[in-house]
Amino acid sequence: MDFLRLDSSAAEPLYRQIYTRFRGAIADGLLQPGDRIPAARALAVELGLARGTVESAYALLTAEGYVEARGQAGTVVTPALARRPAGTVPSSSPASAPAARATPALAPAHSQLGDAASSTKPFQMGIPALDAFPRKVWARLAARAARAMQPQDMIYPAWAGLPELRIAIATYLQLARGIHCTPSQVFITSGYRNSMELITRALLKPGDSVWVEDPGYPPTSDLLRETGMQPVPVQVDADGLMVAHGIATAPRAQAAVVTPAHQSPLCVSLSLPRRLALLDWAAQAGAWIVEDDYDGEYRYVSRPLPALQSLDRNGRVLYSGTFSKVLFPALRLAYLVVPPAQVPRFDHISRTLAMAGPALMQHIVTDFMNEGHFARHIQRMRRLYAERRQITADGLSSVLGKHMQVEPQPGGMHLVLRMKGRHTDRALAQRMIEHGMSALALSERGVLPHTASASALLLAFTNIDTPERARELGKSILKIMA
Repeated sequence: MDFLRLDSSAAEPLYRQIYTRFRGAIADGLLQPGDRIPAARALAVELGLARGTVESAYALLTAEGYVEARGQAGTVVTPALARRPAGTVPSSSPASAPAARATPALAPAHSQLGDAASSTKPFQMGIPALDAFPRKVWARLAARAARAMQPQDMIYPAWAGLPELRIAIATYLQLARGIHCTPSQVFITSGYRNSMELITRALLKPGDSVWVEDPGYPPTSDLLRETGMQPVPVQVDADGLMVAHGIATAPRAQAAVVTPAHQSPLCVSLSLPRRLALLDWAAQAGAWIVEDDYDGEYRYVSRPLPALQSLDRNGRVLYSGTFSKVLFPALRLAYLVVPPAQVPRFDHISRTLAMAGPALMQHIVTDFMNEGHFARHIQRMRRLYAERRQITADGLSSVLGKHMQVEPQPGGMHLVLRMKGRHTDRALAQRMIEHGMSALALSERGVLPHTASASALLLAFTNIDTPERARELGKSILKIMA
């Protein structure tokens, strides 16, 4: 047990030091699968610590699958770890320790919470740069929140979200997105789908027509159909949603779901004339606009555009945001800002659905925002994504320039590669998937004739970190196309 030398003057809590050292001993082979470790009481006496300190470390090791209790036989290093290939136990470095959440022996090959280079497929959409996430800061805040839990924190959480988080989000939106709202207008949900469910239950009824972008985000149309709505595809061009086409197609639609900052999937921005036209239509028709701002923070040619909601003077826009793209998808937290007049209605529906998510996770996100980590992380990721966007575009163009054209987009987290010649996006996307990569075909995201015939690949660049990697992947695609 020489590896258990602790530093009482370190900022890292003692229970965390014990956890880290045991984890490192297992990774380095000092402790083998099946080896018995000291009882918590005995180790506490030996180290001169409170028993609860050691038990906290053991609880963390048990939760992550490194050790397991065997009753009278004591606590042992998990025997199942012996079945893992050599070298796959996570590193013992403190910076990487918080990343391990699943049981090591059972960790999936493509877990989204591990190292981005090995746990996500190349070009996988919707996955931020997990290798750059401040996991050490997050782990510290998580441990502090867990230690601070009181009995009142363990009852059912507030149905619309923790008041502290609603305040933090309202403050952030005012500073970063130009949205003036009170905390009472902010409703915490467990994701975009839950936000949409809350909206449809509060404001729409079965049979209502709803504009959706074409090409667009397929789950939106699927959600609307499941709730009895009628999605109406509306064309998108270089200026975003074609409002005139929507009015001509379904002038009496009850709502429109749009992605103004970075249209999904084309990444174009909704122009100011189109924004004003959309707002005018909603005011005259008594319709609602759902602004899905899934990655509006990431714009690389200028400052992020103000939200569409900031232009709304008639209370017709509902703003939908998420932490999945700016933090990580497994967080399962999103938020919805509703017009002031609709707060009572959403209060009522929220009491029934109660979709705010675990209170502990909300506490962690609140501290992450209030202590400035959130703003710093977004700024850092904006710079990183600008670099990786250019790296990926240059690397793929150097190899695939004769076969595809990379369209420059002002923001977002993916590239659009237009096909040349006789190649079709669906066939190539399928072959890329079969060869261990990820790709989405643009033609599968369109319904109308002008979009259904468009042929392009949608490839995320967030986890492509070097020019060499980009060229290597380009060569793999070229080989598949041959």
